Amino acid sequence: MRRGASLARMSTALAIAEPESATRGFLERHLASDGFRVVAGDDPLRLVEDARPDLVVLGDASALERWSPDVPVIVLGDPEADAVDRVRAFRRGCDDYLDRPFDYDELVERIRAVLRRTSPAEPEPPEVVEAGPLAIDLRTRRVAVGGARVVLAQKEYELLLELAGEPERVFPKEELLRTVWGFRSPGRTRTLDSHASRLRRKLRAAHPETPLVLNVWGVGYRLLGD
Repeated sequence: MRRGASLARMSTALAIAEPESATRGFLERHLASDGFRVVAGDDPLRLVEDARPDLVVLGDASALERWSPDVPVIVLGDPEADAVDRVRAFRRGCDDYLDRPFDYDELVERIRAVLRRTSPAEPEPPEVVEAGPLAIDLRTRRVAVGGARVVLAQKEYELLLELAGEPERVFPKEELLRTVWGFRSPGRTRTLDSHASRLRRKLRAAHPETPLVLNVWGVGYRLLGD
């Protein structure tokens, strides 16, 4: 396990807007392994629009000249940057600045520090999420339907937990693919449908009386019906 991986919040989404493909790929892989949900590309405004991240790691400080989203930004400075460049970046709205070549562990700690400063305080989540006959123990990741335990794979559990947050809401497929799988451009994929089908079968086997994980044709999924 990488140092500090257990401290990352899986709900934290990072956008890596880095023009250099090797650096972008390195950050995408390692930040994902440290528990962040990561989207990456070379167009920062498009990334923010599509992914709505909690923080942007920006590899080109000149993008701050046209920056408008209200999203925290850490700039990875040019190797030739000097104090004038750093001051200009802060005046244009960046929240932190890290010179290249940078140390990865330092970047992770700076990300966490910016998130602590900019994220609103959240109430303590409940230990058990309940929806209809369903109960999800967040500490143990134990799922039960009508008192009967259901064993789920990791993505099945994450999908169920997402739906249980608002059990009667219809979640669009694109949103679920983004929040559960981190897809930026879903395209044509059966990933969500196959996981939802397996999840539905497992829940139905434990509690056939109540339909759960309902497919709303042409839109997406919701946990509970009317």
